Amino acid sequence: MTRTLRGAIALAGATALCLGTVATSGADQPDAEARQDVKIGLLLPESKTTRYEKFDRPYIEAKIKELAPDAQIDYYNAAESATTQQQQVNTALAKGDKVLILDAVDAKSIQSSVQKAHDAGVKVVAYDRLAQGPVDSYVSYDNRKVGELQGQALLDALGDKAGSGVIVMHNGSPTDPNAAEFKAGAHSVLDGKVEIGKEYDTPNWDPNNANQQMSGAISALGKDKIVGVYSANDGLAAGIATALKAAGINVPLTGQDAQLDAIQRILLGTQTITIMKPYKPEADIAAQMAVDFAEGKPLPSDLVPTTVTSGSGQKVPANLLTPVVVDKTNIKDTVVKDGLYTVEEICTPTYAAACKEAGLQ
Repeated sequence: MTRTLRGAIALAGATALCLGTVATSGADQPDAEARQDVKIGLLLPESKTTRYEKFDRPYIEAKIKELAPDAQIDYYNAAESATTQQQQVNTALAKGDKVLILDAVDAKSIQSSVQKAHDAGVKVVAYDRLAQGPVDSYVSYDNRKVGELQGQALLDALGDKAGSGVIVMHNGSPTDPNAAEFKAGAHSVLDGKVEIGKEYDTPNWDPNNANQQMSGAISALGKDKIVGVYSANDGLAAGIATALKAAGINVPLTGQDAQLDAIQRILLGTQTITIMKPYKPEADIAAQMAVDFAEGKPLPSDLVPTTVTSGSGQKVPANLLTPVVVDKTNIKDTVVKDGLYTVEEICTPTYAAACKEAGLQ
């Protein structure tokens, strides 16, 4: 082969390589831009309830990164302040987030922020609580069903004692639309079957407020009159249990969220049940909705199989999951099996004997 021919072949090869590189770069560029455009704001309401920082946030962030490895996630926790959360929405919009996953502190007051996001072309995924305003999708558990399960569990635990005294009800924060649904579900089961001696809405889901309310109820009603307590979640139950113990009372007590301390109270017999709402399925669905929206894809029907109506009248595509009752008999088959906690985390020395009795050790 002559030097000239070899030079021509080399030149052709170099040209082809260069063109191939340009073509490949051009083909990849739209994908890179699409990935960079997955900008999601995650806005959670508070951190007193352990679920948000321990489970919801890491699960949501991990699923988003699995679906869109180059996604930008901006995280905010409102620390129970509706005003702070409104400011955080403004910050997320200023940062250029294309989708907001929003667990509202106050479903009503956040409506103007949801409208602002909508007007800016930003999609809003309502997470766990249904915010008012033009929300684009919603994922949660069947909240009325939660209340029904709690109410029935309390009735079952009371048995023949249901008519021999009164119960006290702690319904959760009046600014949380879920609390109203838990309350309605519980009343649908309890009304006409028990006498309600005192009933409270508990601002901010604050255990200290619940403790004070329960202490007040004991003083007003008399400790011998109270036969059971409805608590809408485990945070409230913690404050209630402390008040009951201080008064020397041990009666059936409900809860929700399957917090570790609640599981341990169930083992000791100072709480009767909790409602487990597995966090990962809810988090995964929210992440999928957000990434689909960010990538400009319509949500598939199996991701939003139903529709709900918000407090402001909007029809919102939704996915409502099914809650599970946890009591002393099924801890191993629920929270342990689902990986919420290990036996070692539950069965610290204080709870070792109770764990053995429950078959956990």
